[in-house]
Amino acid sequence: MNQPPRIIREPPGPASRALSRRLAAVESRNVTFVGPDFPIFLRKSRGSNVWDADGNRYVDLTSGFAVAATGHRHPRIVKAVRDQMQRLPHAMGDVHPPEVKTRLLERLAGISPIPDTRSILATSGSEAIEAALKTALMATGKPGVIAFAGAYHGLTYGALACTDGDVFRAPFADQLNPHVIRAPFPHPFRPPPELAGADDLAAAAAGCVDALLDSAAGQAVGAIIVEPIQGRGGDVVPPPGFLAGLRSVADRHGVLLILDEIYTGFGRTGDMFACQYAEGVRPDLLCVGKALSSMFPISACLGSAELMNAWPPSDGEAIHTSTFLGHPLGCSAALASIGVIEKDDLASRAAAEGERWLTRLAELAEKHPSIGDVRGRGLMAGIDLVHPGGTEPDPELAARLVTGALKRGWLILAAGPDGNVLSLSPPLIVDRPLLDAAVHMLDDLLSVSTEGR
Repeated sequence: MNQPPRIIREPPGPASRALSRRLAAVESRNVTFVGPDFPIFLRKSRGSNVWDADGNRYVDLTSGFAVAATGHRHPRIVKAVRDQMQRLPHAMGDVHPPEVKTRLLERLAGISPIPDTRSILATSGSEAIEAALKTALMATGKPGVIAFAGAYHGLTYGALACTDGDVFRAPFADQLNPHVIRAPFPHPFRPPPELAGADDLAAAAAGCVDALLDSAAGQAVGAIIVEPIQGRGGDVVPPPGFLAGLRSVADRHGVLLILDEIYTGFGRTGDMFACQYAEGVRPDLLCVGKALSSMFPISACLGSAELMNAWPPSDGEAIHTSTFLGHPLGCSAALASIGVIEKDDLASRAAAEGERWLTRLAELAEKHPSIGDVRGRGLMAGIDLVHPGGTEPDPELAARLVTGALKRGWLILAAGPDGNVLSLSPPLIVDRPLLDAAVHMLDDLLSVSTEGR
């Protein structure tokens, strides 16, 4: 479940290099980055570990993009999927649904922070966002959305319009929703210009949203979409009061509050959902995915019955559906994953171990001037790398550390708009010795990578 790294061939080894050549010959070049030091090709996994095609064992500090919250290949979830595979591997989700779909929807309603929940199941996080945006339009009649700087909601067109970053948006700008308005996100370490000098960053950010809704463009807005903690945007934890401020602004203007918890949901931040932390903010729509199943592509958009009833009832031709909606294997995996998270109290474990680990990581900042900020909640952490003496991002150092960690048997990712944040989201079952070993590994890599500065 929690074994240390074991490198027998310097990664990427010959098998991974050969697979890179084969992949480049058959996959569109815009998908997988292939370079001298990337990628490795994964062959098997278990707990906190993954193995590559060359037999190297790694510690996965990413949980496979925050999916494997219960650890890779958890036996209870594997058994649930295997049992379902033997009974019914596929069904007709919106015509003749699998029985297990109903059980999952009932389970989601039971843990949802929204009373009397109704849900729309989907396959990917982006699809859950699409369902939320469509629901908002159905309920309000308004096509506009307020999204935030640094946001990442996915790359399908509706979601992409709300995602920030020219690298994603620029090629497709002409086809995106023109009614999306961008608001500043209250980044405590690197406040945006609109919020510079504010005594209360959370209140100032909510005030900006309030002003946008009062503007001419704001009259077309029906929803605000936000991540309680930005994930791909650099593991940015907003200051206390921000979500509560957005809730108040949304209520005052009669718009919906959509919380994207695809990254943060299911125990990652120390609560089942990040919105339950301290403020207990209740969203109108809640999008979940990733750790919902811990291994299988399934997601959901949750809302109240009153809100979801803005959709017309199906008359035999659903106006929002897909072939694999409510797929029986995904539903079975999700039921088992929720069961493991609750039975093993992984949210509480993430809170306790995460608090200790973040303290250990913060100690690195006192030793290494190239760390500008360490932030996070639960087992979701970001290390903001900077050029010493300021806050200017240092993506080159982040790239060296990601590569250096890989060669030592650790999987980490670089995140943030500039790619300078080491993003750490290990499985919630990771043990303390591995977390401590990760701190030592990062300490050593930082010392080696910044020598001579």
